[in-house]
Amino acid sequence: MREAPQQIALAEPRWAEEEEVTSREVRFTSLVERQARFVFRVAYSVLRNVQDAEDVVQEMFLKLYKGRGWEGMVDERAYLARVAWRMALDRRPKAYVEVSWIDAVAKGRNPEQEAIAADWSTTVHRLIDALPDELRLPLALSTVEEMNSREIGEVMGIPEGTVRTRLMRARQILKEKLATLGADRNG
Repeated sequence: MREAPQQIALAEPRWAEEEEVTSREVRFTSLVERQARFVFRVAYSVLRNVQDAEDVVQEMFLKLYKGRGWEGMVDERAYLARVAWRMALDRRPKAYVEVSWIDAVAKGRNPEQEAIAADWSTTVHRLIDALPDELRLPLALSTVEEMNSREIGEVMGIPEGTVRTRLMRARQILKEKLATLGADRNG
């Protein structure tokens, strides 16, 4: 008679382990459903490419699941944004070329720039895209993701005061460039 209780005792840990795995999978699926769009927007703000941003999202969630790093998160959004941010930076092309606005304005407008000026929204987006990463990325996280200075600082690994300074500088540059373009457009 003793064999039956031993068999049940051996089956119980397996059942508990299967239940734990199922519970973990349900929790992880819920996390992905809640945060996938947010993670995509963070990756896209760095990469400016839909396919690359989608790749970062998939790779990040796969690594998190395999490594179980998601189970110990304290601030879910900040943790995921930081991981996505770093993975997106690693994926960015090494030969990244930045456009200097001083050079572009000094040379005057060419026909392509005139066509861009006709669509104000496109112009604003191009101005933002042309900002140096150190200014564009905090601005994107602030405006698109509606993150505050503390959250942006955590994601980027910089002090909150530095975030505020960079946001102020990015907005100042955009204001100046928009004013210049507005004067050119009206004049």
